[in-house]
Amino acid sequence: MMLTERGWAGLGAGVALGLLWMGLGELELLTSALALIAGVVIAFVLVSFSSPKAAVTRQLRPNLVHEGDQASVSVEVVNLSRRSMRNVVLEDTVSNLGSARFALGKLRPGQRATASYQILCRPRGVYVIGPAVLTAADPLRLASTRSTSGEGDRLIVYPAVEDLEGFPVVRGLDPSVQAAKPEFSHSGGEDFFTLREYRIGDDLRRVHWPSTAKRDKLMIRQLETPWQARALVMLDVRTSSYDNAAAFERAVRGAASVMRHLLREGFSADLWAGGTTVSSQESSPYAAAMETLAGAEPQDDLDIRAAATHLRRAARGGALVIVTGTPDQELIAAQRLLGRDFGRTVVMSVSETASPVLVQFQRIGAVTIHVSPHEAWAPAWLQGVRNAWATA
Repeated sequence: MMLTERGWAGLGAGVALGLLWMGLGELELLTSALALIAGVVIAFVLVSFSSPKAAVTRQLRPNLVHEGDQASVSVEVVNLSRRSMRNVVLEDTVSNLGSARFALGKLRPGQRATASYQILCRPRGVYVIGPAVLTAADPLRLASTRSTSGEGDRLIVYPAVEDLEGFPVVRGLDPSVQAAKPEFSHSGGEDFFTLREYRIGDDLRRVHWPSTAKRDKLMIRQLETPWQARALVMLDVRTSSYDNAAAFERAVRGAASVMRHLLREGFSADLWAGGTTVSSQESSPYAAAMETLAGAEPQDDLDIRAAATHLRRAARGGALVIVTGTPDQELIAAQRLLGRDFGRTVVMSVSETASPVLVQFQRIGAVTIHVSPHEAWAPAWLQGVRNAWATA
């Protein structure tokens, strides 16, 4: 419980009038002083018995939000106390984006009230909504009491994405075979890899019955994604690689666009953005990758060559996509480590002027794509993959 600004003003005025009465002896001054002080005291007592007790839940729509989109938040309040709640204000705060305030008026015991508001989701990031704050005050708003209700919800704003077209030529295990689009199907276009015992949740259509009969155990055909349908998207998060914050944001958008493009078209694409690798084998690889990119920040003292050495132990396949700002010799060394395990490398660079290092990438067979911090990726990507087809 606390006094509002109006309450403190009333209390101060009452004290001031009391001091004037002591000096001047006017009875009207004493009456006014007592009335003001008594009003503040009564308001404080009333509020002390009307602390709001309510359950607050919220629902976000849509669940997947990209930078620049609008999200709708629906809030429901249920009065859990035995008395009616009056003059209650609900405040829902979205970290770093602002807050929404609603006046609930009178809410009887067990009664529900709903409200909604819109959030302009910019910039990308992970935001916390709530917990909701309920503020009850007396009719004159001289005193108030606050309580929190419900739990905080996370709002993940994914980076903005662009629609990309085309694929770089990816060479499969057979050097004589070239593919501009992976031959891959989520419903069964994978290659046979090995046999293993059945685990709860496995698709019974993949039971290998001859081995099951021989071993008297359910045996499952373990399938492997075709080599040429795999990809690794590597976002260079070194602070030194970028001219400014706008360049880094454009790089994040490029990585997000490529991830969505590859996953949509059947690639088994992994993502590395300075931390742990987001695997395409996760239950929701797109959501996991976008959440990682939503929280991506430039890092100092990151050893990109050591990161490539670590990635080489687990990642290999048809396409390696490196998204960076201004490439340097350290990135060349990282590509040479990883490039041995990938059929094609694509380097996406964002800077004010194209770096001469891009020419070195071209000499070792990489497809290079360059944009400025304020240019779109889609036209440059399409031109880059067309050049790759022409030189295949």
